[in-house]
Amino acid sequence: MGIKGLSQLIADVAPFAVKEGEIKNFFGRKVAIDASMCLYQFLIAVRAEGAQLTSVDGETTSHLMGTFYRTIRLLENGIKPVYVFDGKPPDMKSGELSKRAEKRDEAQKALDRATEAGATEDIEKFNRRLVKVTKQHSNEAKELLKLMGVPYVDAPCEAEAQCAALVKSGKIYATATEDMDALTFGSSILLRHLTFSEARKMPVQEFNYEKILKGFELSRDEFIDLCIMLGCDYCETIRGIGPKKAI
Repeated sequence: MGIKGLSQLIADVAPFAVKEGEIKNFFGRKVAIDASMCLYQFLIAVRAEGAQLTSVDGETTSHLMGTFYRTIRLLENGIKPVYVFDGKPPDMKSGELSKRAEKRDEAQKALDRATEAGATEDIEKFNRRLVKVTKQHSNEAKELLKLMGVPYVDAPCEAEAQCAALVKSGKIYATATEDMDALTFGSSILLRHLTFSEARKMPVQEFNYEKILKGFELSRDEFIDLCIMLGCDYCETIRGIGPKKAI
């Protein structure tokens, strides 16, 4: 889910910590990619267009087509991707996962009602809310990456945490994800829009962790506290505490 309002807060308080560029600027760099987020993007994008891509047997292949072509684009630009897959979610995330399950149940009921009424727009909207990356999706993507000769890592827990650990170890240059959680886990560089910047004609945003801390005038532990107060997957926010008051 990410950290609520963090990217805007960085833009307001520490704009010098973010620079925009093109994908070609990262030629030769090793980048850790949040695989589950990519698979979700592929599944929801095709679902939004009305149907999933399928094989002759009727099995969904949207995630495989997306992974294949996105990886090819990264390799063509000289980027060395390392895909990181989520492991077992931490116990402290159980509350958030329960909420998501409840929302999917509500979306399924709403979809059933929309289907009976023939409400096309509502059907598409609730279909998107039911998209979920399954273990089968992940395993199939791993097999594809193996055949392509592209490395992947199975995280023991959250993918963002593993990405950040790889960056902090010096083995990887940056974490590529749309969620800001990687900064909370201490990734020194976070890249947003890297994996689809060309397709959507958007600049790649490069967030520098140390510059963010400097701009916020916070220690690493204080920055983690800030992210918790803004809202994350692990605990509830504090009522009445928004971004400006939190900092």
